[in-house]
Amino acid sequence: MEKMLEIRWHGRGGQGTVTAAKVFADACLSGGNYVQAFPEYGPERSGAPLRAYNRVSSKELRMHCPVLKPGIVVIADATLLDGVNVTDGAVDNAAFIVNSSKDPKEIREKLKAKPTQKVFTVDATKIAIECFGRPMPNSPLVGSLSKISSVVSLQQALDDVQKSFGKKFSQKIIDGNLEAVRRGYEEVKEG
Repeated sequence: MEKMLEIRWHGRGGQGTVTAAKVFADACLSGGNYVQAFPEYGPERSGAPLRAYNRVSSKELRMHCPVLKPGIVVIADATLLDGVNVTDGAVDNAAFIVNSSKDPKEIREKLKAKPTQKVFTVDATKIAIECFGRPMPNSPLVGSLSKISSVVSLQQALDDVQKSFGKKFSQKIIDGNLEAVRRGYEEVKEG
């Protein structure tokens, strides 16, 4: 990686969006990159819209401000497309990863994405429910982001989910999250 990659996450409180940004940053750090992961909260309540950010670079990061021109935008809750301008500031060749069962072409129209921008969808909530029984799209989105960004391998992402979750959860929950990351990586679709 020669230049800095900036990522903006859109989610709702309680979906694990901030955790996903931190886990992805840990995987990038393990891969030898410099990273930042930080949230931006509005009213801190479950269900409230929030943003989280990542910066990944092969060089030391010295800026500490919100991501204003993201190269990748991850949307953990597709209902945010109706009330939040998730495309704001996105670069001309940005990629959007949306947690949705809809076809990427349908989401592209809703986003009014530029022809040079890529749109991906993954049914992260369905994957999460099937893998560990909770509608928390964070682990599948980490898998999808790993694939789309190409800054970390699937194995690095899996290793860091294992490490991050290993201290807090039972082996059953950890295994479910690992499978969710794997499926998010494999099932993301481009339109």
